[in-house]
Amino acid sequence: MTTRRTILAGGLASGLTSLLPLRAFAQDTTLAVERFALWTGAAPGAPTPAIVDQWVKRSPTGAADDIAWPHVATPMLTVVRPAKPNGAAVLICPGGGYARVAVGRTGGGIARDFAARGITAFELLYRLPHDGWAAGPDAPLQDAQRAMRVIRAGAGTRWTVDPARVAVTGFSAGGHLAARLASRSGTPTYAPIDAADRLSAKPVIAGLFFPVVTMLDDGVHAQSRRELLGPHATDPAWQRRYSTQLDLPADMPPSFVMANADDPAVPARNSILLYEALHAAKIPTELMVFEKGGHGPPAPHRDGTPIPWMDLFLAWSRDHSWPA
Repeated sequence: MTTRRTILAGGLASGLTSLLPLRAFAQDTTLAVERFALWTGAAPGAPTPAIVDQWVKRSPTGAADDIAWPHVATPMLTVVRPAKPNGAAVLICPGGGYARVAVGRTGGGIARDFAARGITAFELLYRLPHDGWAAGPDAPLQDAQRAMRVIRAGAGTRWTVDPARVAVTGFSAGGHLAARLASRSGTPTYAPIDAADRLSAKPVIAGLFFPVVTMLDDGVHAQSRRELLGPHATDPAWQRRYSTQLDLPADMPPSFVMANADDPAVPARNSILLYEALHAAKIPTELMVFEKGGHGPPAPHRDGTPIPWMDLFLAWSRDHSWPA
C-alpha cells in the first residue's frame, strides 16, 4: 500500500545526498552473505494496524539493491562473512534521517570492505519511530541492542566471531543510533525473549561517521529530530534525553568520530559536540574533520588520491585492541 509517508520517503531517496556511502566493489564471490530476521517472532510493541515492510529505490538509475526502507516491520541482519575471518565483528547502523533506512539486502560496500579485511560485518535494518511502535524513539535502540546480543549468541558457533571483539559503526542517523547503543547498552529497553538477551549489548569500539548527535538547537539535523521525537520534537526534556553528547557513562567504549566541514545535511558541529563531551568524560576518542566530502566519506585530494578514512579508523581502533 502506498501512503503519503512512502511518497515522502521516495522523494527523500532521490533528493538528499547519500546517507550510507557505497564504494564501488567488484562482487567478491568469496564473501558469503546471509540475511535473517532479528527477532524470534514479531518485534516488540507492534502497532495496530500492522506495519508492512516497504522499500524504495534511492535513485531511479541506481543499482537494483541501492534501496531504502521508509517502513520496517521486520528488522533484519545481513551478514557478510570473510573468506578468512579474523574473529572480529562489526555491527553497521546505516543512515536515513530516521525517515528511512538506507540499506540493501545483499551486503553493501562498507560491509564488504570490512569483510575483505577479515572482519565479519552485520548490517542492521532497524525499525523507525514514525511507524508507531510502542517504544517510540527507543525502537531503533531495541533493535541495535538485540543485534549485538544475537551476534554474541552466535559467536564461535554460527559465525567465526569472538564475542569480546564486537564493535559498532554508524553513519549519519545511524551514527546517532550507534552512539546511543555505545552509551545506553545496559539500559533495559525490552523484556528478554530468549537466552541471547542475557548477553551484553555493549560494543568494544564505536566508529561514528558524519553522525547525527544532538537534538538541541545548536547543530541539530532538523529532520532527524522531527522523525525521531515526533510530537515531542520541541520538548526540551526529550531533546536532552536523545542528545547523545549528554550524560555519557564512564564505561562508554572508545569512540572514533569523523565529519566533513562542508557537510550540507548534518553539520560538523554534531561531531565536535560529541568529541568535546567524550574528551571531557575522559573516554578515549579521536576526532577527524576533513575539509570536503559533503555528507559522506571525505573527498579525494586534488590529485585524485583518496583519503583512507577506513584505514584511519582501523589504525586508531587497533590502539584500543580492536579488531585484533
